[in-house]
Amino acid sequence: MTDPLAHLIERAEQLITRIESVLPRPLSAPDWSQAVAWRYRKRAGGHGVLEPVRHVGAIALAELKEIDAQKDKIERNTRQFVDGRPANNVLLTGARGTGKSSLIKACLNAYAPRGLRLIEVDKQDLTDLPDIVEVVAGRPEKFIVYCDDLSFEEGEPGYKALKSILDGSVAASTPNVLVYATSNRRHLLPEYMKDNLSYTTSNDGEIHPGEVVEEKISLSERFGLWVSFYPFSQDEYLAIVAQWLGALGASPAQIASARPEALVWALERGSRSGRVAYQFARDFVGRT
Repeated sequence: MTDPLAHLIERAEQLITRIESVLPRPLSAPDWSQAVAWRYRKRAGGHGVLEPVRHVGAIALAELKEIDAQKDKIERNTRQFVDGRPANNVLLTGARGTGKSSLIKACLNAYAPRGLRLIEVDKQDLTDLPDIVEVVAGRPEKFIVYCDDLSFEEGEPGYKALKSILDGSVAASTPNVLVYATSNRRHLLPEYMKDNLSYTTSNDGEIHPGEVVEEKISLSERFGLWVSFYPFSQDEYLAIVAQWLGALGASPAQIASARPEALVWALERGSRSGRVAYQFARDFVGRT
């Protein structure tokens, strides 16, 4: 009797171990000394982990050209946050490649020595934001939860989770956590002409169609600071090209000679963005 019972207990323990291995585990705090930036990722078993980002893009605030007004607003808000003063969640919207993501990285590099940390969260993982906030709530550092290229389709679960974290949960906001998000959509959701026709209804339409619009702008309104970015003019684009060429080691003569090629490059790409300027500078310096 003893041997079969012992065998049964052993098999049961093995089964329990296997079941525990696939069950979601609560988010645990990492070794915060490993990095200043972290990336939240979901494992195959469904549990999340905070992975250190070993190499953060080495970009400085002074290197970002032609966005001085936007840079001043975000740098001031970040400085207030690091200093322990009131600060706002930030939504950066506008044209692609104009420096939205680069500006957040530059702020991290500037204020990391003073205790600023960043956690990057993908849109599909926003439902886990309460768990992330709970892990960092007692830390002395200041944390920016960063969502890049954020936009939602109707009905996505992360939309409601982010609304609750920003403003609307019963729990008080955590003083050492802010959300910085970038998006090409000002209101983060698709907007349709029919949503604006608030005074027309059909037999099967909404009784209060104007509330559709209110729902769609309610998330973006919870960001206290809106910062808009606009397409660059030709002169602004060439100034950014010159800055990147100089940063990559080009001489003044090379910078001057590169202007016609830079314009052709932008024409071929159909954009005069800062990203296109940086890509041209890398190509030009690499082949000359």
